[in-house]
Amino acid sequence: MGLLAAIGVLLPFPFYWWLWTNPQSWVNLCGRGRDPSTVMARVSHVLKAAQLLSLFSVASLSWPPLYFWPLMAFGQFLNFRVYQLLGEAGTYYGVRFGKNIPWVTEFPFGVIRDPQYVGSIMSLLACLSWVPFQYILLWSLGYVFMMFVESKEDPSARAKSLS
Repeated sequence: MGLLAAIGVLLPFPFYWWLWTNPQSWVNLCGRGRDPSTVMARVSHVLKAAQLLSLFSVASLSWPPLYFWPLMAFGQFLNFRVYQLLGEAGTYYGVRFGKNIPWVTEFPFGVIRDPQYVGSIMSLLACLSWVPFQYILLWSLGYVFMMFVESKEDPSARAKSLS
């Protein structure tokens, strides 16, 4: 079960890497009339469910320790706030798919670098009392990898919209 759980935890990251590095391929694959960010969001939700099932397969649930609540609450607040400010297109690579996404400077942007990933890592760390460290580490390393990949954004490699 351990190897399958590790694969499940890492499952989304090759997909995200591929989309980031080959946005035009994704736009073409989605075709006319289908929003590539919306399609990415749907696929991402399925992959996120696989990740969570993978964690549950190796978890031992009990009442959470005190550190759980502030880490999970602030981590999820950051995720919610990023989505609130950027919307679906901004959160799901719209800029890479040729959309004009306005630059956001409101909190947490400008204060926390990569706030969505930081929030996600905080939420994962909250689960350390339930999930073995190596799975939390793998998932967190996936986020760190994507932070690195996304920090190298080349505007000339953005996709051209099909619409």
